Amino acid sequence: MVTIVDYGVGNLGSIQNMFKKIGVPSSIASTLKEIEVSTKILLPGVGAFDAAMEKLKQTGMVEVLVRRVAEGIPLMGICLGAQLLTEGSEEGQEKGLGILPARCVKFNPVSTAIKVPHMGWNEVSQELEHPVLDFKGYDEIPRFYFAHSYHFVTETTRIVVGNCEHGYKFPAVLASANVVAVQFHPEKSHQFGMR
Repeated sequence: MVTIVDYGVGNLGSIQNMFKKIGVPSSIASTLKEIEVSTKILLPGVGAFDAAMEKLKQTGMVEVLVRRVAEGIPLMGICLGAQLLTEGSEEGQEKGLGILPARCVKFNPVSTAIKVPHMGWNEVSQELEHPVLDFKGYDEIPRFYFAHSYHFVTETTRIVVGNCEHGYKFPAVLASANVVAVQFHPEKSHQFGMR
């Protein structure tokens, strides 16, 4: 069972609907006790970095999430939820969860033709072997739905599983041990998101 963390910022319904569509049991959890007993955790998020971190702090979830990851429980972050797994973001002053050695910066395109936020469909190129981007046997390059103004940066290239381009190349998928962070929205990305 996948536990979807409800901390007041996220499109929980569409995520749970996607799990239902692919036949994966899921539940929405808003208490520490529910997260304590979870076997797989999904951290969604829509909105601003500082507001999301404040909500995680207020609910006491910061310590629990960090500890569960250290215990080896698989965790996936989506969009803002993925950014919260890093050390922090230019979007705010709060520290992130610090689970991944990365941070988030605002897009800085060299051309006014490149719009910020990055909205819509875009391809993701696989940089490292990882199940989250295993699309062998597909005729098309994986395309996902993005909606963000900030993106990952990291000096630790061994965690960059997939890259995307929006004016320039940026990491779109990070993974380390039992943690995966995807900048796109799998729940809005049709066949590739379901995979």
